[in-house]
Amino acid sequence: MILWCDGAHDAAENMRRDAELLDAAERGAPPVLRLFAFSPPGITLGRNQDPARELDLARCEADGVAWAVRPTGGRAIFHDQEWTYSLASPREDPEWGGGAAETYARASELILRALVRLGVPADLASRKPQGASPGPRGRGAASLPCFASTARHEVVVQDLKLVGSAQRRTARAWLQQGSILLGEGHLRIADYMAVASTSPEVARARVRESLRLSAGSAARWLGSGAPLERFADAVFAELSPRSPRLEGASGAFLLTLSATGSYTAAVV
Repeated sequence: MILWCDGAHDAAENMRRDAELLDAAERGAPPVLRLFAFSPPGITLGRNQDPARELDLARCEADGVAWAVRPTGGRAIFHDQEWTYSLASPREDPEWGGGAAETYARASELILRALVRLGVPADLASRKPQGASPGPRGRGAASLPCFASTARHEVVVQDLKLVGSAQRRTARAWLQQGSILLGEGHLRIADYMAVASTSPEVARARVRESLRLSAGSAARWLGSGAPLERFADAVFAELSPRSPRLEGASGAFLLTLSATGSYTAAVV
């Protein structure tokens, strides 16, 4: 596993980088765990979501809020006051390969151990989903945001969803992306959802309140502005002693060499 503490980029660039890492893993490159942030804050949607149906695109444009579609699935997230991760690996990797449930759980357990090391009393969700169910939606209505419900293997704190994750599997690789809440910045998604209502602000307020009731935050233990490097230190301590660690631009070659699918020698 290569740990890359990449830093902050806008929504489109972050999603481009994760797509490149998935492509590299598809070609047989070693697993990479990328830690990053969003600057400026922005929105991502699951790869199967329709932006015109999920977002008030005119409002996004007016407010200068950038959005992008993730390589993975899941639902809408406003990325602000969070740590973000992606893990790309070949499906046949001896340590990080395996089936969907196995790899999802293994990635979540790594994130969990790092958070516990930092003093966050986090745990894995039970088999029974918590929070609001996505359920059926009305015609033309947007889906509930990612943090409105909790799935199996996701990380919670005090029974509230702390980490939202989604995975995509290709023929030979898999990519998992996740957001770790450090504050209430994710609530801003309510301001930019497409709302099919005669009282849109009332509907947005309901979504915001639903998110408050279902999602937690690590701010109480870490602060809302905890540096990404602090998380990287905790994750690195949980990895094998043989795992290389890259910082910022020093890891950019992981993207440029994806066509060969081999860059182990460059970092070991």
